[in-house]
Amino acid sequence: MEMIDVVTGAFGYIGRYITAQLIESGRSVKTITTHVNKPNPFGDQVVAHPYHFDQPELLEATLRGVHTLYNTYWVRFEVGSTTFSQAIENTRVLFETAKKAGVQKIVHISVAQPSLDSSLPYYKGKALTEQALKNLDIPYCIVRPTLVFGKEDILVNNIAWLLRKFPIFPIFGDGQYRLRPIYVDDLASIAITNEEPLIDAIGPEEFTFEAFVQLIARTVSPNTFFVNVPPSLGIMLGNILGVVLRDIILTEAELEGLMANLLTSQQEPNGSIKFSEWIKFGKRTLGTRYISELARHFRWNPTRE
Repeated sequence: MEMIDVVTGAFGYIGRYITAQLIESGRSVKTITTHVNKPNPFGDQVVAHPYHFDQPELLEATLRGVHTLYNTYWVRFEVGSTTFSQAIENTRVLFETAKKAGVQKIVHISVAQPSLDSSLPYYKGKALTEQALKNLDIPYCIVRPTLVFGKEDILVNNIAWLLRKFPIFPIFGDGQYRLRPIYVDDLASIAITNEEPLIDAIGPEEFTFEAFVQLIARTVSPNTFFVNVPPSLGIMLGNILGVVLRDIILTEAELEGLMANLLTSQQEPNGSIKFSEWIKFGKRTLGTRYISELARHFRWNPTRE
Protein backbone atom coordinates (compact mmCIF):
# COMPACT_ATOMS: atom_id res chain seq x y z
CA MET A 1 0.00 0.00 0.00
CA GLU A 2 1.31 3.43 -0.99
CA MET A 3 2.41 5.57 1.95
CA ILE A 4 1.35 9.20 1.52
CA ASP A 5 2.60 12.09 3.63
CA VAL A 6 1.60 15.74 3.64
CA VAL A 7 4.14 18.53 4.10
CA THR A 8 2.86 22.05 4.65
CA GLY A 9 4.83 24.61 2.65
CA ALA A 10 6.74 22.11 0.49
CA PHE A 11 7.65 24.86 -1.98
CA GLY A 12 9.14 27.04 0.75
CA TYR A 13 12.19 26.62 2.94
CA ILE A 14 12.13 23.92 5.62
CA GLY A 15 9.21 22.13 3.98
CA ARG A 16 11.16 21.80 0.73
CA TYR A 17 13.97 19.88 2.43
CA ILE A 18 11.59 17.59 4.31
CA THR A 19 9.76 16.87 1.06
CA ALA A 20 12.97 16.13 -0.85
CA GLN A 21 14.10 13.62 1.77
CA LEU A 22 10.69 11.93 1.90
CA ILE A 23 10.62 11.52 -1.89
CA GLU A 24 14.18 10.20 -1.87
CA SER A 25 13.14 7.58 0.68
CA GLY A 26 10.29 6.42 -1.55
CA ARG A 27 7.35 8.19 0.08
CA SER A 28 4.58 9.90 -1.85
CA VAL A 29 4.02 13.53 -0.84
CA LYS A 30 1.26 16.10 -1.13
CA THR A 31 1.60 19.67 0.06
CA ILE A 32 -0.73 22.21 1.59
CA THR A 33 0.39 25.72 0.78
CA THR A 34 -0.65 29.36 0.72
CA HIS A 35 0.49 29.76 -2.89
CA VAL A 36 -0.60 26.72 -4.91
CA ASN A 37 0.58 28.38 -8.14
CA LYS A 38 4.16 28.93 -7.00
CA PRO A 39 6.81 27.16 -9.11
CA ASN A 40 6.87 23.51 -8.08
CA PRO A 41 10.45 22.27 -7.66
CA PHE A 42 9.19 18.67 -7.53
CA GLY A 43 7.13 18.70 -10.73
CA ASP A 44 4.36 16.09 -10.84
CA GLN A 45 5.84 14.31 -7.80
CA VAL A 46 4.03 16.71 -5.43
CA VAL A 47 0.46 17.97 -5.87
CA ALA A 48 -0.40 21.27 -4.17
CA HIS A 49 -3.59 21.93 -2.22
CA PRO A 50 -4.72 25.15 -0.47
CA TYR A 51 -4.95 25.27 3.31
CA HIS A 52 -8.73 25.77 3.47
CA PHE A 53 -8.59 26.73 7.15
CA ASP A 54 -12.05 28.27 6.76
CA GLN A 55 -13.45 25.12 5.12
CA PRO A 56 -12.31 22.20 7.28
CA GLU A 57 -14.29 19.70 5.19
CA LEU A 58 -12.07 20.49 2.18
CA LEU A 59 -8.95 20.35 4.34
CA GLU A 60 -10.09 16.98 5.69
CA ALA A 61 -10.45 15.65 2.15
CA THR A 62 -6.85 16.61 1.43
CA LEU A 63 -5.64 14.88 4.60
CA ARG A 64 -7.69 11.69 4.28
CA GLY A 65 -5.51 8.61 3.74
CA VAL A 66 -2.34 10.40 4.87
CA HIS A 67 0.10 8.64 7.16
CA THR A 68 2.16 11.57 8.52
CA LEU A 69 1.55 15.31 8.48
CA TYR A 70 4.73 17.40 8.62
CA ASN A 71 3.74 20.88 9.71
CA THR A 72 6.00 23.86 9.02
CA TYR A 73 3.18 26.44 8.94
CA TRP A 74 3.78 29.58 11.00
CA VAL A 75 4.29 33.34 10.66
CA ARG A 76 7.48 35.23 11.46
CA PHE A 77 5.76 38.47 12.42
CA GLU A 78 2.38 40.16 12.24
CA VAL A 79 1.55 42.17 9.14
CA GLY A 80 -1.86 43.32 7.94
CA SER A 81 -4.46 40.63 8.65
CA THR A 82 -1.76 38.06 9.37
CA THR A 83 -1.51 37.74 13.15
CA PHE A 84 -0.08 35.30 15.65
CA SER A 85 -3.53 34.65 17.10
CA GLN A 86 -4.79 33.70 13.65
CA ALA A 87 -1.78 31.47 13.06
CA ILE A 88 -2.44 29.69 16.37
CA GLU A 89 -6.09 29.12 15.46
CA ASN A 90 -5.18 27.95 11.95
CA THR A 91 -2.70 25.46 13.40
CA ARG A 92 -5.34 24.12 15.78
CA VAL A 93 -7.74 23.66 12.88
CA LEU A 94 -5.03 21.84 10.92
CA PHE A 95 -4.25 19.48 13.82
CA GLU A 96 -7.86 18.74 14.68
CA THR A 97 -8.77 18.16 11.04
CA ALA A 98 -5.78 15.86 10.60
CA LYS A 99 -6.96 13.71 13.49
CA LYS A 100 -10.49 13.65 12.12
CA ALA A 101 -9.15 12.61 8.71
CA GLY A 102 -7.32 9.66 10.25
CA VAL A 103 -3.75 10.95 9.96
CA GLN A 104 -1.60 8.56 11.99
CA LYS A 105 1.13 10.96 13.15
CA ILE A 106 1.90 14.69 13.22
CA VAL A 107 5.44 16.05 13.11
CA HIS A 108 5.40 19.70 14.13
CA ILE A 109 8.28 22.11 13.54
CA SER A 110 8.31 24.42 16.56
CA VAL A 111 11.14 26.59 17.90
CA ALA A 112 13.79 26.24 20.58
CA GLN A 113 12.70 27.36 24.04
CA PRO A 114 9.02 28.20 23.52
CA SER A 115 7.13 29.18 26.67
CA LEU A 116 3.53 29.78 27.65
CA ASP A 117 4.87 32.50 29.97
CA SER A 118 6.89 34.26 27.28
CA SER A 119 6.25 37.94 26.59
CA LEU A 120 7.30 37.33 22.97
CA PRO A 121 4.30 36.42 20.76
CA TYR A 122 6.37 34.17 18.49
CA TYR A 123 7.59 31.97 21.35
CA LYS A 124 4.32 31.99 23.27
CA GLY A 125 2.41 31.18 20.09
CA LYS A 126 4.67 28.23 19.40
CA ALA A 127 4.12 26.99 22.96
CA LEU A 128 0.35 27.23 22.49
CA THR A 129 0.47 25.20 19.27
CA GLU A 130 2.62 22.58 20.99
CA GLN A 131 0.05 22.38 23.79
CA ALA A 132 -2.77 21.97 21.26
CA LEU A 133 -0.93 19.05 19.67
CA LYS A 134 -0.12 17.37 22.98
CA ASN A 135 -3.80 17.56 23.99
CA LEU A 136 -4.98 15.98 20.74
CA ASP A 137 -4.33 12.33 21.69
CA ILE A 138 -2.53 11.41 18.47
CA PRO A 139 1.08 10.22 17.99
CA TYR A 140 3.29 13.24 17.48
CA CYS A 141 6.83 14.54 17.35
CA ILE A 142 7.65 18.16 18.16
CA VAL A 143 10.97 19.33 16.72
CA ARG A 144 12.44 22.53 18.16
CA PRO A 145 15.12 24.04 15.92
CA THR A 146 17.38 26.92 16.85
CA LEU A 147 18.54 29.22 14.03
CA VAL A 148 18.08 27.35 10.74
CA PHE A 149 20.57 28.07 7.97
CA GLY A 150 20.66 26.98 4.35
CA LYS A 151 20.69 28.17 0.76
CA GLU A 152 17.17 29.65 0.91
CA ASP A 153 17.54 31.22 4.35
CA ILE A 154 16.70 34.90 4.59
CA LEU A 155 18.47 35.91 7.83
CA VAL A 156 22.02 34.76 7.00
CA ASN A 157 21.71 35.90 3.38
CA ASN A 158 20.60 39.39 4.39
CA ILE A 159 23.32 39.74 7.03
CA ALA A 160 25.78 38.92 4.25
CA TRP A 161 24.06 41.44 1.94
CA LEU A 162 24.38 44.18 4.55
CA LEU A 163 28.03 43.30 5.07
CA ARG A 164 28.66 43.55 1.33
CA LYS A 165 26.78 46.85 0.99
CA PHE A 166 27.93 48.83 4.01
CA PRO A 167 31.43 49.37 5.44
CA ILE A 168 30.10 49.50 9.01
CA PHE A 169 27.96 46.83 10.67
CA PRO A 170 26.15 47.32 14.01
CA ILE A 171 26.43 44.79 16.82
CA PHE A 172 23.44 45.09 19.15
CA GLY A 173 24.53 45.49 22.77
CA ASP A 174 27.64 43.56 23.71
CA GLY A 175 27.08 40.88 21.04
CA GLN A 176 27.87 38.10 23.53
CA TYR A 177 24.47 36.39 23.43
CA ARG A 178 24.69 32.95 21.90
CA LEU A 179 23.18 30.95 19.07
CA ARG A 180 23.59 27.41 17.80
CA PRO A 181 22.71 27.17 14.10
CA ILE A 182 21.26 24.00 12.55
CA TYR A 183 21.56 23.16 8.85
CA VAL A 184 18.16 22.87 7.19
CA ASP A 185 18.90 19.44 5.72
CA ASP A 186 19.92 18.17 9.17
CA LEU A 187 16.66 19.55 10.56
CA ALA A 188 14.71 17.70 7.87
CA SER A 189 16.47 14.44 8.73
CA ILE A 190 15.69 14.86 12.41
CA ALA A 191 12.03 15.58 11.65
CA ILE A 192 11.70 12.45 9.53
CA THR A 193 13.71 9.92 11.56
CA ASN A 194 13.22 10.97 15.18
CA GLU A 195 10.86 8.79 17.25
CA GLU A 196 10.84 10.86 20.44
CA PRO A 197 7.81 13.06 21.15
CA LEU A 198 9.97 16.13 21.79
CA ILE A 199 13.47 16.99 20.58
CA ASP A 200 15.60 20.06 19.92
CA ALA A 201 17.36 20.36 16.57
CA ILE A 202 20.75 21.98 17.04
CA GLY A 203 24.00 22.12 15.14
CA PRO A 204 27.49 21.13 16.28
CA GLU A 205 28.79 24.70 16.74
CA GLU A 206 27.87 27.49 19.13
CA PHE A 207 28.72 31.14 18.50
CA THR A 208 28.26 34.47 20.15
CA PHE A 209 26.28 36.73 17.82
CA GLU A 210 29.36 38.90 17.36
CA ALA A 211 31.51 35.91 16.38
CA PHE A 212 28.75 34.62 14.07
CA VAL A 213 28.56 37.90 12.14
CA GLN A 214 32.34 38.25 12.06
CA LEU A 215 32.59 34.78 10.52
CA ILE A 216 30.17 35.81 7.77
CA ALA A 217 32.14 39.02 7.26
CA ARG A 218 35.43 37.17 6.86
CA THR A 219 33.77 35.22 4.06
CA VAL A 220 32.05 38.00 2.10
CA SER A 221 33.47 41.35 3.29
CA PRO A 222 36.62 41.07 5.41
CA ASN A 223 37.17 44.83 5.71
CA THR A 224 33.92 45.51 7.55
CA PHE A 225 34.18 47.67 10.66
CA PHE A 226 31.99 46.61 13.59
CA VAL A 227 30.48 49.00 16.10
CA ASN A 228 28.45 48.19 19.20
CA VAL A 229 25.16 50.08 19.35
CA PRO A 230 22.23 50.13 21.80
CA PRO A 231 19.53 47.68 20.68
CA SER A 232 17.00 50.50 20.32
CA LEU A 233 19.28 52.32 17.88
CA GLY A 234 19.82 49.13 15.92
CA ILE A 235 16.08 48.59 15.56
CA MET A 236 15.60 52.23 14.51
CA LEU A 237 18.26 51.90 11.81
CA GLY A 238 16.71 48.64 10.67
CA ASN A 239 13.28 50.26 10.42
CA ILE A 240 14.68 53.10 8.31
CA LEU A 241 16.40 50.66 5.96
CA GLY A 242 13.23 48.55 5.91
CA VAL A 243 11.25 51.49 4.54
CA VAL A 244 13.76 51.83 1.70
CA LEU A 245 13.71 48.08 0.99
CA ARG A 246 9.93 47.75 1.55
CA ASP A 247 10.54 44.97 4.03
CA ILE A 248 10.77 44.18 7.75
CA ILE A 249 14.42 43.42 8.44
CA LEU A 250 14.29 42.64 12.16
CA THR A 251 11.60 43.15 14.76
CA GLU A 252 12.14 44.29 18.32
CA ALA A 253 10.72 40.98 19.56
CA GLU A 254 13.12 38.98 17.38
CA LEU A 255 16.07 40.92 18.72
CA GLU A 256 14.83 40.44 22.28
CA GLY A 257 14.64 36.68 21.73
CA LEU A 258 18.13 36.61 20.22
CA MET A 259 19.61 38.62 23.10
CA ALA A 260 17.85 36.36 25.61
CA ASN A 261 19.83 33.39 24.27
CA LEU A 262 16.70 31.68 22.92
CA LEU A 263 18.48 30.47 19.76
CA THR A 264 20.58 27.91 21.58
CA SER A 265 19.97 24.73 23.58
CA GLN A 266 21.48 22.67 26.39
CA GLN A 267 20.79 19.45 24.48
CA GLU A 268 23.65 17.55 22.87
CA PRO A 269 24.01 18.49 19.18
CA ASN A 270 22.17 16.27 16.71
CA GLY A 271 23.06 18.10 13.51
CA SER A 272 26.28 17.28 11.65
CA ILE A 273 26.90 20.17 9.25
CA LYS A 274 29.03 22.97 10.66
CA PHE A 275 28.06 26.53 9.78
CA SER A 276 31.75 27.43 9.58
CA GLU A 277 32.23 24.83 6.84
CA TRP A 278 28.97 25.46 4.99
CA ILE A 279 29.55 29.19 4.64
CA LYS A 280 32.79 28.62 2.70
CA PHE A 281 30.69 27.44 -0.24
CA GLY A 282 28.67 30.68 -0.22
CA LYS A 283 31.56 33.06 -0.70
CA ARG A 284 30.57 34.03 -4.26
CA THR A 285 26.78 33.97 -3.96
CA LEU A 286 25.75 34.57 -0.34
CA GLY A 287 24.33 38.05 0.10
CA THR A 288 24.75 39.13 -3.53
CA ARG A 289 21.08 40.11 -3.56
CA TYR A 290 18.64 41.10 -0.84
CA ILE A 291 15.80 38.66 -0.13
CA SER A 292 12.60 40.29 1.07
CA GLU A 293 10.45 38.45 3.61
CA LEU A 294 7.40 40.49 2.63
CA ALA A 295 7.94 39.89 -1.08
CA ARG A 296 8.44 36.15 -0.60
CA HIS A 297 5.38 35.58 1.57
CA PHE A 298 3.02 38.52 1.17
CA ARG A 299 3.67 40.19 -2.19
CA TRP A 300 4.36 37.10 -4.27
CA ASN A 301 3.18 37.48 -7.87
CA PRO A 302 3.33 34.61 -10.38
CA THR A 303 4.06 37.06 -13.19
CA ARG A 304 7.40 37.85 -11.55
CA GLU A 305 8.55 34.24 -11.35
